[in-house]
Amino acid sequence: MECLEDAVFWCSWAFILCGVAYFFSDRRTVGTYGRYAEAGKDHWMVPARLGWFLQELPAFLVPSLLTLTTNPRPGWGKVLLLCTYCLHYFQRTFVYSLLIHSKPMPARTVRSAMIFCSLCGALQGHNLLHCTQYDDTWLSDVRLVTGLLIFFLGMAINIHSDCILRRLRKPGETSGYKIPRGGVFEYVSGANYFGEIVEWYGFAMATWSLPAFSFAFFTMCSIGPRAWYHHRFYIEKFSDYPKTRKALIPFIF
Repeated sequence: MECLEDAVFWCSWAFILCGVAYFFSDRRTVGTYGRYAEAGKDHWMVPARLGWFLQELPAFLVPSLLTLTTNPRPGWGKVLLLCTYCLHYFQRTFVYSLLIHSKPMPARTVRSAMIFCSLCGALQGHNLLHCTQYDDTWLSDVRLVTGLLIFFLGMAINIHSDCILRRLRKPGETSGYKIPRGGVFEYVSGANYFGEIVEWYGFAMATWSLPAFSFAFFTMCSIGPRAWYHHRFYIEKFSDYPKTRKALIPFIF
């Protein structure tokens, strides 16, 4: 399959522009899922575990299908990077979705996330399989090594933070809030979001490509404001909330 170079370029810029638009939109109105879901406003709700499974699955499935049904350019570098990308979504689809304890999600949120994950999986998969070309020295390139270290550090923070949040509720509980403590939560209110942003910027460095950067940028714009809303929620709800804890970036913001 030939590289759709123009499509990859413009889709990447579309992700960046949509990220900017989403950021300013989310500053005015927070996404209505999780603790911000408005009871009774959505007629169609999806159980949280099913919703997360359905919305994350395309980001894993689409690159996998592209690998099996097209003829990718050879190279171990791109195989490693594609496996890294799919590893994140394997965890989110087949592990995280089975462990989460949360309120039902609006069906429109799940539908929108499925479309986004499908587009993202197609962009990243096609770019890595058919557009990028890494020579044999890329496996020892400082950008790849450093990027992967950052990626796995972010992934560890993300998974550990999600684990802390799950343990705040007893089995069967889907409501009620407590102050998360431990790990990166000692520094920021949105530790899970911080970890995911770090993860994707590490991936962008490892691939050294515009599509990967555009995805990292969109991720930051979409979940960054949510971390701030969480921070404000905790401050308003708990009088003993730690004063030194920031919203998203340790010691800074």
